[in-house]
Amino acid sequence: MFLHAVLVSCALQSADAPALKFERTRIGDSKVIYEAASACDVNNDGVLDIVSGEYWFQGPDFKAAHKICDVAYQSEYHDDFSDYPMDVNGDGYVDIVTGGWFCAKLAWRENPKGGTGLWTTHDIDACGNVETVRFWDADGDGHVDVVPNAGGRVAYYSLVRDAAGKGTGKFTKHVVKPDGCGHGLGFGDVNGDGRGDFIIPDGWIEAPEDRAKGAWAFHPEFKLGSASVPILVHDVNGDGRADLIVGQAHNYGLDWYEQVLKDGTRSWVKHSIDATRSQYHDLVLADIDNDKELELITGKRYRAHNGHDPGGNDPIGLYYFENRGGLWERVTLDYGPATHASGAGIYFWVADIDGNGWLDIIAPGKEGLYLFKNKGRLSGDSH
Repeated sequence: MFLHAVLVSCALQSADAPALKFERTRIGDSKVIYEAASACDVNNDGVLDIVSGEYWFQGPDFKAAHKICDVAYQSEYHDDFSDYPMDVNGDGYVDIVTGGWFCAKLAWRENPKGGTGLWTTHDIDACGNVETVRFWDADGDGHVDVVPNAGGRVAYYSLVRDAAGKGTGKFTKHVVKPDGCGHGLGFGDVNGDGRGDFIIPDGWIEAPEDRAKGAWAFHPEFKLGSASVPILVHDVNGDGRADLIVGQAHNYGLDWYEQVLKDGTRSWVKHSIDATRSQYHDLVLADIDNDKELELITGKRYRAHNGHDPGGNDPIGLYYFENRGGLWERVTLDYGPATHASGAGIYFWVADIDGNGWLDIIAPGKEGLYLFKNKGRLSGDSH
């Protein structure tokens, strides 16, 4: 049932370097249409596996599919909006942290110590409808926290650890802003004080020195619309100040907002990256071409609102963008109808799957689960 489909090679063009080559493979069959995926070593055999929705696919060829659990299906959506690997209970095996819109919960799925049996799902919190979940070190303790875009608030959940630093299966909830947070969420050091701040569509939330107990200060400095998750915090133009990169998750547009400081007053100047494509819901910064610079990797989420968004029925695609001092060049990995091409889903994953030194992309979505293996430069140049 779960076998590779036809392999497709994609030669990508760049302005000043030989093209990259990607090998596209479909993982699973037509029933594997979940919108989240990740890579992790499920069974501790030293080989990365792929997790998506109800299944984990065993590496290195990902042909063997093992059922994890049943995921509820409603209105074209599978209720699984992240698949993050984390050893929650400290037993040495990665579990999966997820969240759902319809169940309105955060949860974690317990790995049966690498076995092929079903995984037990444990609730973390009834936090409200979960758009998706991100994982940042919100409190600065060196451990990743669970941060859902859910319930109209910003809150993070810290895994409770024992004296040895191992997870105990329990989480502590910290509310940063209780209401008025909208669609879109980011995290990063906006003001350069060394502490990560939260970004929501209508402003940024400044971290106090004591992030667990102090008051977070809201700065309503912009309007980002129905923003992506994540909103990326990154110095785009190299001026030493953090800027924002924002996709329109349910409309046309991908932009960056330049942070400007003048006489102690902060303002934000909007610059377009791509105005011609819609539903840029998930964004990742990574060095996809090994040039020691970060590229912006993203794509269209297929049928984000079941085709009712502006551009909802346009062709889908997967892309990366080269940043040239604030001017961006789009490189197309895949583009076309959903019967033949891949978008980026709501929670895609970037990692070196095959260990060849080049980052690969796992792209889930309602159109299917695809692996884009990065084969490097056609010339053999690995600069």
